[in-house]
Amino acid sequence: MFFALDGFLFAGWVVRIPAIKQQTGASASTLGLALLGVSAGAVITMMLTGRLCRRYGSHAVTVACAVLLPLSIALPAQTHSALSLGLVLLVFGAAYGGMNVAMNSAAVDLVAALRRPVMPSFHAAFSLGGMVGAGLGGLVAGGLSASTHLFLLAGIGLLVTAFAGPSLLRHRPAPAAAEAVGPREPKQRLSPRARRIVVLFGVIALCTAYGEGALADWGALHLEQDLGAHPGLAAAGYALFALTMTAGRLTGTLLLERLGQTRTLVLGGATAAAGMLLGSLAPTAWPALAGFAVTGLGLANIFPVAVGRAGELAGPSGVAAASTLGYGGMLLGPPAIGFLADWFSLPVALTTVALLAAAAAVLGYTARNATTSAAV
Repeated sequence: MFFALDGFLFAGWVVRIPAIKQQTGASASTLGLALLGVSAGAVITMMLTGRLCRRYGSHAVTVACAVLLPLSIALPAQTHSALSLGLVLLVFGAAYGGMNVAMNSAAVDLVAALRRPVMPSFHAAFSLGGMVGAGLGGLVAGGLSASTHLFLLAGIGLLVTAFAGPSLLRHRPAPAAAEAVGPREPKQRLSPRARRIVVLFGVIALCTAYGEGALADWGALHLEQDLGAHPGLAAAGYALFALTMTAGRLTGTLLLERLGQTRTLVLGGATAAAGMLLGSLAPTAWPALAGFAVTGLGLANIFPVAVGRAGELAGPSGVAAASTLGYGGMLLGPPAIGFLADWFSLPVALTTVALLAAAAAVLGYTARNATTSAAV
């Protein structure tokens, strides 16, 4: 439920970016700098969240962040300049980043207890929440103001947290998970090879997060501005991306069991690269939507596999490190695409997503010999 809530709230925000852009009067480049606030706030808090999870437990930190996230989502619609937008997005990003580290740490513990590669299933819930949030946003985009829409999302988020939070707080990580994380206590240093592997998976996550962030922040704008799509259809672009990502992640466990980690990463990166080339360079909205769909299918399992493997090696610290590097992709993405859009065009800027997806495929092949024994 918390993975789904995270995706639902984030998607509800991103589909209103065109309205917020118009409200603040920001250009593409200044909007990109303002959107940097989400990623900057997330990256700043992620390493701190790893330490909080070790001290207070990942369940408690997840619930705390799930209270702050809905409260912060109503703030962007109250701003009227790019500067004020960037400042409130720092708060939103801090809550979003903290929740991602905490809930992924809890999921890594459960994966260890189950002894099956079910991490993609949790991220499928995130994508499903994103699909619902984007779809709802598309339906109400023409009838509700951004302020009213985001205020309603805040109320929904607090209600879900009030319902699900007590249940999560009553349960501690399963004994099998506690045993599995024993060798990764913070007092025991990781080997240099283990650190390099964690960084490698973090860079793979970065390549994926760059693509997810690009489609979240710029996908609707590309469809509406460059291809003349109706605001509802533009919002549906992210919903379609989230739908195919959900489908890919729902089958992720089976895919990992059949193909293994390396083939899953390589195939996913290559598929996403091809899809994004179509999505960014298509001359009309419908082929672009098809490209977004293929991109979502390709990116689906790369991030959860990368973060899960880092967590297996180094516990919450590994999740935090990989997530921090991963969201570094979102940190670089908004301003990079914004400036490239000003210098060239938004379609050309979005082709960088295809380049990084191809890089993720190459790095996934490089990580083919990574094992948990490196943590010893």
